[in-house]
Amino acid sequence: MRRPLRVAVLARAVTPLHGVGGLERSVNDLVRHLAAHEVDVTLVTPPPAPIRRQTDVDPFAVPHITVRHVSYVTFPLANRRGTTVLDRSTAYPIFGMRTGRLVRSLVRDGRIDIVHGFGASVLGYAIARSRERAPLVFNPQGLEEFGATAPRQPLGKRVGYWPLQRAVRICSRAADCVIATDESLESTVAGHLHVRPDHMRTIPNGIDLVHVGGLAGPAEGRLIRERYGIPAGETLLLSVGRLEHNKGFDLAAAALARTAHGQSHLVTHGWRWVICGSGPQKHELEHAVAAHGLDSHVLFTGRTTDADLHAWYEAATLFVHPTRYEGSSLVTLEAMSHRKPILATRAGGLPDKVLPGENGWLVEPDDVPGLAAAIEEAVADPVRLIAMGTRSRQIVEREFSWSVLIQRYLDLYDDLLSRQRPL
Repeated sequence: MRRPLRVAVLARAVTPLHGVGGLERSVNDLVRHLAAHEVDVTLVTPPPAPIRRQTDVDPFAVPHITVRHVSYVTFPLANRRGTTVLDRSTAYPIFGMRTGRLVRSLVRDGRIDIVHGFGASVLGYAIARSRERAPLVFNPQGLEEFGATAPRQPLGKRVGYWPLQRAVRICSRAADCVIATDESLESTVAGHLHVRPDHMRTIPNGIDLVHVGGLAGPAEGRLIRERYGIPAGETLLLSVGRLEHNKGFDLAAAALARTAHGQSHLVTHGWRWVICGSGPQKHELEHAVAAHGLDSHVLFTGRTTDADLHAWYEAATLFVHPTRYEGSSLVTLEAMSHRKPILATRAGGLPDKVLPGENGWLVEPDDVPGLAAAIEEAVADPVRLIAMGTRSRQIVEREFSWSVLIQRYLDLYDDLLSRQRPL
């Protein structure tokens, strides 16, 4: 009987131990779906964040998953794990050296077949890769440190990220395969990390459709409208994300100011813009909404539970994602999984998900007139929106569901092991 494949997954954060960001959720999905396919996974990650220690239940206490914690020590000026340039360019590479040393020992003991690292968490293994047998799969994620998701970084930030850039490039050079999370991001990964085409594989971040389906359905969508007094026939525009400049919510406010006056469809049939998320731009955005005379139509929910967030997806008429810069955008995939048409910008990996005329609209970043025109066109034809929402779901099922993506990872692992050099 063939023994199970053994994979070490290294990451500085994972849901639900450390937060609910894109990296955290991608790591969680990968680990759970590998285990569901009877792959023995060793997850190497920091101990749970204090705010997450609210229960004694271990979310990874399931067959085929072993968790090994390595301390992530922040510096005095880095008040939250992974959120400052200082932290990401100092504590993060140090963490990567320590996790790498741990995994090297597991590989040398014959307990690991594949090492799968996210970002600089795999640095220690990458440095010694030439002496280790287990192939290295490297997922650099959003490449924020290179300005890939926010190109207009100030000089101080660009200089401050240099140590982390160097660490990520070391990981990339040592990898047997580098993952790009979208076809539209392949050139970004190749350009910043100097990856040859034969060393890159595109496997997108995905959605667990079973999990999403269990969070909310049409009934929950109706109930959350009732809770907030939003009539069933009223157009509900939904945006989800951190309230910060990069997400472009101020652009959507300006676009709505152009369309929500006069004889537009929004005015005729009633509308609401619901924004789920929190962040440093909240007060500025509230002021902009009031200045445009939109405050009676806009609801800021703040940070929500997963159940409420997915109820909002169900309640929405159109998902609006006006981001200036973007990585893969899991929130867009979530909206699509709930059969919602998408209005988004042509940024990051969004062109791989939003097909103009099929399941939504794409406009250029910072294009307020374009956003306004697309909103007006979208809400003017409710029947077409329903058909686009159905197409959104089909795209997710075919290309972005974890039931599909996990097989692509397993095929990649098998390919790398088949090419492994002999003893």
